[in-house]
Amino acid sequence: MTMLTELTAVRLLDGYRKGEWSPVEATRAALERAEAIQPEVNAFVRLTAEDALERARESEERWRRGEPGGLLDGVPVTVKDILLLRGAPTLRGSRAVDPAGRWDEDAPSVARLREHGAVFLGKTTTPEYGWKGVTDSPLSGVTRNPHDPSRTAGGSSGGSAAAVALGAGPLSLGTDGGGSVRIPASFCGIFALKPTYGRVPLYPASAFGTLAHVGPMTRDAADAALLMDVIGHPDSRDWSALAPPPGAYTDGLAGGVRGLRVAYSPSLGGQVAVQPAVARAVRRAVERLAELGAYVTETDPDLTDPVEAFHTLWFSGAARVTQHLGPHQRELLDPGLREICARGARYSALDYLAAVDVRMDLGRRMGRFHDTYDLLVTPTLPLTAFEAGVEVPKGSGHRRWTGWTPFTYPFNMTQQPAASVPVGVDGDGLPIGLQLVAARHRDDLVLRAAHALYEAGVAAAGRPTPSGS
Repeated sequence: MTMLTELTAVRLLDGYRKGEWSPVEATRAALERAEAIQPEVNAFVRLTAEDALERARESEERWRRGEPGGLLDGVPVTVKDILLLRGAPTLRGSRAVDPAGRWDEDAPSVARLREHGAVFLGKTTTPEYGWKGVTDSPLSGVTRNPHDPSRTAGGSSGGSAAAVALGAGPLSLGTDGGGSVRIPASFCGIFALKPTYGRVPLYPASAFGTLAHVGPMTRDAADAALLMDVIGHPDSRDWSALAPPPGAYTDGLAGGVRGLRVAYSPSLGGQVAVQPAVARAVRRAVERLAELGAYVTETDPDLTDPVEAFHTLWFSGAARVTQHLGPHQRELLDPGLREICARGARYSALDYLAAVDVRMDLGRRMGRFHDTYDLLVTPTLPLTAFEAGVEVPKGSGHRRWTGWTPFTYPFNMTQQPAASVPVGVDGDGLPIGLQLVAARHRDDLVLRAAHALYEAGVAAAGRPTPSGS
């Protein structure tokens, strides 16, 4: 018997079309899966079962008539609790947010999902205001890795990654300001894309400004392309949203990698110490790209670590998002968040503009780099998942989460599309991610190359089997 919770969105839709199963069956299976995994991994802040089943029944009737209402009609999806979902509180992982409110508006990406008939299962966990690269908060506790619940799922979209990995809906919307879809995708063994900034509109605007992207978290690249065809269109509420894409991302998947110029940087010029198992898995995948016809050169982009400039932008944003809070509300915050907010409040306007200068120079360097290379390949992270409930690995010497994410945050500063593709596991069975980066507006190339890795059987991390399942 087909396990509906193991299917991609593309396969679910094919089954609806052929009458093999129904949206109600798929939604019930996904909800049961979500309830089963919740005690162990803590992926959800709330499930909206009643609303989900109502939308599934409406979808089932449309499919019965042969009139599906959109590209995702009847597909179960989840939404990170940073994005507005009409009818459900958006608490952003914080006890300082009042759940009593109107909550009568969808974020742009959520609105597009609703228009295309998607079924909303619920809201997934996030650290407070999405501030760090792991997922735990004073409001919802610790989110755990689906492959080993003693380890972190990563963050800040950790709940979405765990939900997708364990079959609680094949699609999820996450946000990424410094790696927040790619980090948990790498740790949990799924696919995630941070699109070009502005490709997926965002409202309300993030306090982290133009570092913050909305992106798909999925089982594979084909599902991500389908989701991008739905959410990658402008919305009048986002003044920085891009014009519609020139064509469907799904149509470009079959192009493969033959002839593409690929730069492989295993450690950003020796700047990053990478775990041996991670290095081996990524190198094997790169060798496969070459076998598939890509022109691979081992080389490094011309960049130095922009972490201090990133901190200036990131910590300032954190200070801004909490600026309105009174003393009592501040006491409710994650202590680490309180600390970076205090630091961010001390920056001057000149400090901020100096960080913007670093960012612009980084963007210029990467623009020139992509005059020569279509794609840059790196590890997504230099390590696999570490202990849950801490911001940095014990004994690492790192002070903040940016210490172990050197491959991700630079490409938020440059606004380039970047994806994490699962390319194996380490000796403990923990997933390893490969990062694909392209020039701004070339999301299609990232999706094409990732899809080629899936088609070649390279992109796979094994299925997690927690005891709750």
